Amino acid sequence: MEVTSATVARRPGLLDFRHSRSVRTQVSHALLHVALLVLGITFIVPFIWVVSTSLKLPGQIFISPIQWIPSNPRWENYVEIFTYLPFHRFILNSFFLAILEASGAVIASTIVAYGMSRIHWRGRDAVFALVVTTMMLPGVITLIPTFVLFKWIGWVGTYFPLWVPAWFGNAFFIFLMRQYMLTIPVELDEAAKIDGASHFRTLWQVVVPLCGPALATIAIFSVLGSYNSFMLPRIYISQTSMYTIQLGLQLFQGRFGNFWHLVMAASTISILPPIILFFVAQKYFVQGIQLSGLAGR
Repeated sequence: MEVTSATVARRPGLLDFRHSRSVRTQVSHALLHVALLVLGITFIVPFIWVVSTSLKLPGQIFISPIQWIPSNPRWENYVEIFTYLPFHRFILNSFFLAILEASGAVIASTIVAYGMSRIHWRGRDAVFALVVTTMMLPGVITLIPTFVLFKWIGWVGTYFPLWVPAWFGNAFFIFLMRQYMLTIPVELDEAAKIDGASHFRTLWQVVVPLCGPALATIAIFSVLGSYNSFMLPRIYISQTSMYTIQLGLQLFQGRFGNFWHLVMAASTISILPPIILFFVAQKYFVQGIQLSGLAGR
């Protein structure tokens, strides 16, 4: 029933109810924003302290009260970290491995997900259930068997154990891509089949161009996982010249543990690439996560 001004005039309680509901809504939104603001400050304060410490001298780090903004910022700290250790080499090694692993994750997950979502074959659902089940298996369980395998192959001391497994698919990425592909109309595949397109051509010319958000999500997850990985590089890499940025940070802290301003400068540099990557691809990342859970088939 439409509420007119005459009705409101005859029923003053209705106006009071709407006003009170509007006030409650505004109050709840204000409290939510305050809570998010406090939570955001809690997360960002350690990062601010790291950046502030990276611009100080050793004697200014642990003074009380904390000097959040250095009076004389020492930008030379960011130059010194490259003179003590080949930090630029560590960064290039991390980028190299991240690109290889992300490429393999995107290509392998796309191909496998297409076969499990767009092609009907006997036992498809059972195989997909088995693939998803492997996500419940902790990585530490397969750590020793895979190490023995890579040692038998002769890959220990090389980069191969760090990026080759990504080219054979990842259960979570396959699940994510499959769920996204299920949201794409099957009629597009049928139209391509009528035009004489093969499954390979349908995948790369019809399906893949529509999977941008899911592909971006997989690429972000894979790049961040490879970039932040510490345990696997620690196990398989022994030469300092092959160290990734995470191993370099440990080596830097171990060798220059008393010079926290240099350690924090190196940490600041290592944090910047993931932050830049997330803000650049944030739109596709959020969209890929949202749409990947819509399919119910």
